[in-house]
Amino acid sequence: MFEGFDPVTLARFQFAFTISFHIIFPAFTIGLASFLAVLEGLWLATGRSVYIETFNYWIKIFALSFGMGVVSGIVMSYQFGTNWSVFSDKTGPILGPMMGYEVLSAFFLEAGFLGIMLFGRKRVGDKLHFAATVVVAIGTLFSAFWILSVNSWMQTPAGFGYNAAGQFVPEDWWAIIFNPSFPYRLLHMVLAAYLTTAFIVGAVGAFHLLRDRTNQSARTMFSMALWMATIVAPIQIVAGDLHGTNTLEHQPAKIAAIEGHFETNSEGPMPLTLFGIPNMEEGRTDYAVNVPYLGSLILTHSLDGEVQGLNAFPREDWPNSTVIFWTFRVMVGIGFAMLGIGLWSLFKRYRGSLYDSPWLQRAMIAMGPMGFVAVICGWVTTEMGRQPFTVFGLLRTFESHSPIAAEAVGTSLVAFIVVYFVLFGAGTFYIMRLMSKLPSPAEDDTPDHHPTRSAGITPAFSLEGRNEPEPAE
Repeated sequence: MFEGFDPVTLARFQFAFTISFHIIFPAFTIGLASFLAVLEGLWLATGRSVYIETFNYWIKIFALSFGMGVVSGIVMSYQFGTNWSVFSDKTGPILGPMMGYEVLSAFFLEAGFLGIMLFGRKRVGDKLHFAATVVVAIGTLFSAFWILSVNSWMQTPAGFGYNAAGQFVPEDWWAIIFNPSFPYRLLHMVLAAYLTTAFIVGAVGAFHLLRDRTNQSARTMFSMALWMATIVAPIQIVAGDLHGTNTLEHQPAKIAAIEGHFETNSEGPMPLTLFGIPNMEEGRTDYAVNVPYLGSLILTHSLDGEVQGLNAFPREDWPNSTVIFWTFRVMVGIGFAMLGIGLWSLFKRYRGSLYDSPWLQRAMIAMGPMGFVAVICGWVTTEMGRQPFTVFGLLRTFESHSPIAAEAVGTSLVAFIVVYFVLFGAGTFYIMRLMSKLPSPAEDDTPDHHPTRSAGITPAFSLEGRNEPEPAE
């Protein structure tokens, strides 16, 4: 069936398929864990039941997403041995310990306190339960720290040497972990996770506001999500700019491919190509729509800064500009759309009509899944932009593959596609059903007391015998 196929191409496609499924779950749970910690902290601080009701609404969704993320991540680790054994052998002395640290410091932290977070409130009390929620949120960030460090080392390797067997071996762990691109990638990914979660939460809140404008949990979701979008979207744009200048310094061929830039602008400023069709065979971008000077300004922060084109590099080292030219633009376009939604919400807050704007709510619903699209496009840009290397500039992809036949890789790929769409499709369907349920005060495990009141303290803005006010916009 797969006779004549390239096993390396099939293995790359298999890893791309599995990571595309996997990455949407960590991107969601990183932000959702922090959101849950904030909700429970607000409940403890204010005693307002709407926060704990919203917490209990989302914790079920978090548990399902976390479980699917763990399962899909385990599958990827096996592929290092089955499809990429040479890569595993060459990089094992460096990447093996780092991935082990992720398990020890992050996964154990998450798994150890997840049970308390899900089932332990009545057993450990409110404050210890909140501590467990915070620890789980910290664990998700630790996991992002180590995984991004591993990936960044593959992009900008540092602090290593070679042994007699030709393996990469550690010489400076600080340089390995905090390699040149790591801070930028970590910041960019964590912010992306927060934005992704914000737009999912906001979309669910908007969906329920269209059905019941007075629902307190829906109003809380909608308002908090839009505050996150308003604050984080512009920070993400700045972080993306910093990440881009770092990539230009360490991976200039990737930037040239992203920009569809084939000729070095040695005699004038580089324009920004908004749209076009990169022609890899002819070494040009067809039907280009250019903005003069803007390419140099964005990439070098100078109106006449020089940027190397792809023709300055050996053709065998070119990334696939045809793909990453567009995935990058989709990601950036979604980022600016998120910023636009945030600014729109600010205007509505100023007018006092945040919850009375069905068009804003419909726009939020439409933007709900766009964070996932942006994350996947960003990872495609990052990983395909590193090609044709697994360890940039040092180990080529075709040298990293296991000595395995195309039939074996192709058969497992088909099996993955079938199983993933059945299992994760069912899980996603169930999550969507949970999201479609209208939030109500009758959520399971909702405490029948306010923590501040049980301690003999009554908040001035939540007096006994009065209706609780609506969430602050």
